[in-house]
Amino acid sequence: MAEKFKLNDHESETLIFNRRMVVAGVFIFLLVSALVAWMVYLQVYRHDYFSARSDGNRLHSQYVSPNRGLIYDRNGELLADNRPIFNLTVVRETATDLDVSLDLLRSAINLSDDDIEQYRVRQSRRAVPHTSVPLRYQLSEEEIASIAVNQHLLPGFAVEAQLVRHYPFREIAAHALGYVSEINREELDAMTPEQVANYRGTNQIGKTGIEKTYEELLHGQVGYETVEKNNRGQVMRVLDRTDPVPGRDIVLHMDSRLQAAAERALGDRRGAVVAIDPATGGVLAMVSKPGYDPNLFVTGISRAQLTELNRSGHTPLFNRAIASRIPGSTIKPFIGLAGLYHGTITPETVINDPGYYRLPGRSRPYYDWTWWVDKSGHGPIDLRRAIYQSCNTYFYQLAVDLGVDKIHDYLLTFGFGANAAIDIPEASRGIVPSQAWKMENRGEVWYAGETPYEGIGNGIFQATTLQMAAA
Repeated sequence: MAEKFKLNDHESETLIFNRRMVVAGVFIFLLVSALVAWMVYLQVYRHDYFSARSDGNRLHSQYVSPNRGLIYDRNGELLADNRPIFNLTVVRETATDLDVSLDLLRSAINLSDDDIEQYRVRQSRRAVPHTSVPLRYQLSEEEIASIAVNQHLLPGFAVEAQLVRHYPFREIAAHALGYVSEINREELDAMTPEQVANYRGTNQIGKTGIEKTYEELLHGQVGYETVEKNNRGQVMRVLDRTDPVPGRDIVLHMDSRLQAAAERALGDRRGAVVAIDPATGGVLAMVSKPGYDPNLFVTGISRAQLTELNRSGHTPLFNRAIASRIPGSTIKPFIGLAGLYHGTITPETVINDPGYYRLPGRSRPYYDWTWWVDKSGHGPIDLRRAIYQSCNTYFYQLAVDLGVDKIHDYLLTFGFGANAAIDIPEASRGIVPSQAWKMENRGEVWYAGETPYEGIGNGIFQATTLQMAAA
């Protein structure tokens, strides 16, 4: 009987299978060994590196801004305080698609092009990574709610509370107090490294007036904190903190009631009013009209608002109380005192005023104001009547008899030609002319025909309202 044939070779299949299992086992062993070795490398040898990277993404050091010092008047009335507002801020490193987020916010909170432009300027000045930069100040409750609804679409964006400067009297005392606003590149460049570090927790600085003069006292000392943040840049907890030192409060000589009364008295007219305490020399009131609301500048005035202020034609930002101009007849009592001091006249010295004055040997007349009324003068008049009737002719002659150099030297003793306020550095010094002054500043000799005008305050002499009050 013929032998039956086998189609399957079980021995060969078993051998091949065993060989494949050995190869696969070796491969798996090598793969696992490589993975284990890589994990050991990462966990042991590269532990410090990745630990630092992890903490860097999770832990952040940030500055804590100090509360600015308050400003009070002499009666304890608060002239400048701090109030809380809510701002929309951005941490650029965690804002994954800034342009898309900004487009969303345009409709959600009416974000303007001006807001975005100012944000980009602030962002360019930011010195510390992973710190928030304000995009929009003073959010309303409705805007905060709208942001909260869309928060999942706004990575890197957050609503943060901030204390900002507030001037409750608004226009009243605006020029005296000045205002704070966002610090600019020029101001930062003028600071020492230590000063720059003290401003990294805030973006505001005193710009004018008392706010600028006492900036170092009012600002305070910045604090620091280490915080843990999630992947959206939101603070989860504070791990370490050095509290900031608040700025010092200051009390002014100013009386807010007198300041308000002076504002009302001046009304809608352009001009300035200054009241001085004769016992101390302190400024009780300093008004410049028209004025402005300093609150407009605190969080950055918009281009439209600044244009409107400048377009008014009344120069409300110009402080007329510390700007020099010709004083007119208000200088006459000082010219009279100069004449008494030098013995040129006595209180009883009388001249005859026909309505004009002529220099000896000259035909040109210098008219008294009465000449333009009825072509007459004051007649015989002494110093007292010359002052209260504001007789030009009397002071034309007295100025000529004294000479410009004696007038110059005497007026300097009243503080003219110098800053009348130790804490208003931007105040004008004015001009007290002399023969030497004119040659030095204008390259011209002094002419005799200029002297009579110095006697009535209509010549080269200039003074500020503050100087006139202080004198």
